[in-house]
Amino acid sequence: MLSGFFIDRPIFAWVIALFIAVLGAAAINKLPVAQYPTVAPPAIVINAAYPAAFVSKAEIRQWPLFGWLAAKNDTVFLRRGSRGHAKIVNGEIAALLELGRHVALFPEGTTTDGSHVQNFHAALLQPAIDAGAPIQPLALAYRLPDGRYTRAAAYDGGLSLGESIAAIIAEQQIVARVRVAPALQTDETPNRKTLAHAARDAIVERIDAL
Repeated sequence: MLSGFFIDRPIFAWVIALFIAVLGAAAINKLPVAQYPTVAPPAIVINAAYPAAFVSKAEIRQWPLFGWLAAKNDTVFLRRGSRGHAKIVNGEIAALLELGRHVALFPEGTTTDGSHVQNFHAALLQPAIDAGAPIQPLALAYRLPDGRYTRAAAYDGGLSLGESIAAIIAEQQIVARVRVAPALQTDETPNRKTLAHAARDAIVERIDAL
């Protein structure tokens, strides 16, 4: 598990200067859904609290270290913009759900600086509907110890991976705040677009409280 890597290597965890605060109580049953303020840190944050396989862009597989870690964690790699590949990915997600694994995804489908939440794409929620698995919205925000917003953990725009890591290391401490919303029952709302809107609304509401 990716979380085990950081537990076993506290020096590496210290280097990325990340502390995790989980707010709210809920059992993560199958499919955690979060907004996407960056790339690597959300996987670390969510996996530390709720071990899960992740759906990630295919380019990450080629990253030094992070790509290897992601592959070891049963990450499902998606070629963005390919409808045919999205169907293959949905099949992989379904297989993981059948094995009882949690699968985490970021339905914005892109990275931001975490200051806002974009619209959610619904297609990757279909395997949860087919499996009758609940969807668990998670709101994720990065803050400085005094509660101020920071974009140090962002990996967006023209930033390189090295520049993003350097920005994280430059901060003495970053607090990753995760607020857990009530789970969405797919058997009660078997429409993926409706579920995507509901998940986004729940996350936006909780982001304001982080």
